[in-house]
Amino acid sequence: MSMYRQMWLAIILSTLLALMGGLLASTLNARSYLSEQLNAKNTDNATALALALSQQNADAVMIELAVSALFDSGHYELIRVVDPLGKTIVERVAPANGQFVPDWFVKALPLRATPGQAQISNGWNQLGTLTVVSASRFAYQSLWKSVLQLTLALGLSGFVGGYLGTLILRRLREPLQRVINQASAISERRFVSIDLPDVPELRQLALAMNSTVSRLKDMFAEEAQRLEVLRVTANYDPLTGLPNRTFFLVQLLDLLDSEEAAGGHLLLVRLAGFSELNQLLGLPATNQLLKAIAEVLHQQQIQTHGVAARIGDSDFVLLLPSPSNAHEAAKDLMHALAEASAPFTGTAPVAHIGIGKLKRGQDIANLLAQAASALAMAEAQGTNAIRESSGIDDGNMSSSAEETAQLIGRALEQGRVRLASFPVLDFTGKLVHRECPLEVMLDEADGWQPINRFLQLAEHFQLTPLIDLTTLNLGLEELHKNPSLPGVAISLSAPSLREDSFRLRLLELIRKTPGLAARLWLEVPEADVLKHTLILPVFIADVKKTGSRIGLTQFGRHFSHSDTLHDFGLDFLKVDSSFIRGLQYSTDNQTFLKGLASVAHKMDIQVFGEGVIDRAELAALDAAGFDGVAGPAVKETD
Repeated sequence: MSMYRQMWLAIILSTLLALMGGLLASTLNARSYLSEQLNAKNTDNATALALALSQQNADAVMIELAVSALFDSGHYELIRVVDPLGKTIVERVAPANGQFVPDWFVKALPLRATPGQAQISNGWNQLGTLTVVSASRFAYQSLWKSVLQLTLALGLSGFVGGYLGTLILRRLREPLQRVINQASAISERRFVSIDLPDVPELRQLALAMNSTVSRLKDMFAEEAQRLEVLRVTANYDPLTGLPNRTFFLVQLLDLLDSEEAAGGHLLLVRLAGFSELNQLLGLPATNQLLKAIAEVLHQQQIQTHGVAARIGDSDFVLLLPSPSNAHEAAKDLMHALAEASAPFTGTAPVAHIGIGKLKRGQDIANLLAQAASALAMAEAQGTNAIRESSGIDDGNMSSSAEETAQLIGRALEQGRVRLASFPVLDFTGKLVHRECPLEVMLDEADGWQPINRFLQLAEHFQLTPLIDLTTLNLGLEELHKNPSLPGVAISLSAPSLREDSFRLRLLELIRKTPGLAARLWLEVPEADVLKHTLILPVFIADVKKTGSRIGLTQFGRHFSHSDTLHDFGLDFLKVDSSFIRGLQYSTDNQTFLKGLASVAHKMDIQVFGEGVIDRAELAALDAAGFDGVAGPAVKETD
């Protein structure tokens, strides 16, 4: 029983006991008073009648007439006169009925009055003994009425007391519920502070809880800061803050190997006359120039959703992962570079840019050689030149993109969709769940294709909500058909999550299948969560109420902002493959991932590795304390 109900029950019992005690005491006092009044009335009436008859020298006939006249007034139950020898001269007895109160009340509270007696005499001669018993029905009526009035008054006061008690409990319940919600949030790995209540005891409790939350946040923030230093040291250039060559090549390799790759371009940038500039400007000014160039590339990567990196002393790259007009992007980049370097170089040449084209399955060495060849041609061409490798033809893709979007829409409507299946295993080889991205058949000639290959196009034509709901429906069907399947992971996109209607529809679908919700894993890319920190906490809380799990994929690229994730109550993290590639050779990344797993486990969050390609990486992740892995090297055993 809840404390609130116990307090309310205590108030009710206390009020009832007080009412019953007051009612009983008042009723017994009233009965005692009425009994005394009846005794006095019996004695007074007997004495008065006996005195009147004695003064009149009454005989037996007169006595009988006087007794009858008095009895007929209706206020007596018994009047009896007996002579000195015990013979009854006259007796009048009222019938035992005529009560106006319940029989149980009379039996429960009997009025015990002593009959009044007096002697009737004629001079010195005794004529007889008079016995008088007054009628008790009037006393019972008075007592019954008094009890009813008292019950009504006490009941009304009890109601008022209960209402006041309710107000007091409600005043206590609100701050108490805030503390309860805070404790529940901590158990769900969400660390929130609450306003301090006015009630002193609850105020102390809230202070203690807020202090605990603050210490937990500080602890995780300090650990995250330490891990961020390790991550930056291992993967970023210390001067410019851009990714280093190793980190960039890993991401480029993942992009080329991914079946979801939709093409793109690689812009290789080389500063013009860097050696001369270094001698002319000096090291401090040259470093400032490099930082300015890096800031331009950083802004460009944000605008193009690309990846920028420093891969040499004077060499930078900008990876554009989606089909676009590479030459226009290069021109914009060159213009921005000229503006940023003007304070250092004036009107001197700034840079040369070579452009290579990405294709899925392409050899990384071939791509870099293609971009380097274009860069060499740009350097040979002259000032601030841009050259493209042969075979690049951006063209106008709007019409073909619209046609593709229509094909995707028709495939979704006609049911030409299915789920792919990629296992996520723990280190004992046990299946944790299956990642199930959607595949579509646009036409029979192309066969089945992963929908993620068309994600940017789908976002542009607002198809992602339909895609995600279709994937969820298929995932729930798979869980229904295969009760032994431990779980299905469905990825959700940011454009879908921005729509209120999509979130409501998704929650409705999950609630309709409560038996399957516990085996449903929902995934959201880390970058998308950080863009919607106001929307997603409520959505994540609603998902967890259904019993489903929710977590982040591609985790780690934005680790510096991960302190905002403390209050989300996530169930799992899938670390981006760029931190895992070649992990066995990177001590810094091993330390970073081991610390990440430790912090996550303290928050009761599972940690998985993505894109594992060999057994050496598997062993390194196992040593780091991860809970499971996914990728080409992960194979299920029969």
